[in-house]
Amino acid sequence: MADPSVRQADLSDVGGLAPLRALLWPDATVAEHRAEIEHLLKTKMCGTLPSTIFIAPDDGGRITGFLEVGLRSHADGCDPARPVGYVEGWFVLEQHRRKGMGGALLRAAENWARSLGCKEMASDTWSDERNSLKAHQAQGFEIVDRCIHFRKLL
Repeated sequence: MADPSVRQADLSDVGGLAPLRALLWPDATVAEHRAEIEHLLKTKMCGTLPSTIFIAPDDGGRITGFLEVGLRSHADGCDPARPVGYVEGWFVLEQHRRKGMGGALLRAAENWARSLGCKEMASDTWSDERNSLKAHQAQGFEIVDRCIHFRKLL
């Protein structure tokens, strides 16, 4: 099967991208996601490091999936002497899954990371996200660590 059409997002995609991002990260409103996307697409940065978003539109131009990728100075399980491409968010609408779109988005992100000198990609997911775990493993990711995060109010 040929790869679905994947391209780098631009400012005209914010309206279609924000609701999908809100499905992946529901703790923020669509308006908050919209502002974050606009900032990222204008600056091509997340904090002080390069970042971008790849999208997979359908034949009608509607965004059906995205992958937000950034450069990180390090990531667990990766060579600490080199920067690493990091999958910050990866989402495909359920009705469009298992058609190669997620893999095509990831390949675009990998190419972007390679262009910045990266030799590795890293990612994370919640321990109970079985679909995400399966998707990562299907694309060649290996588990390098499991961690429980704590906090305590002072």
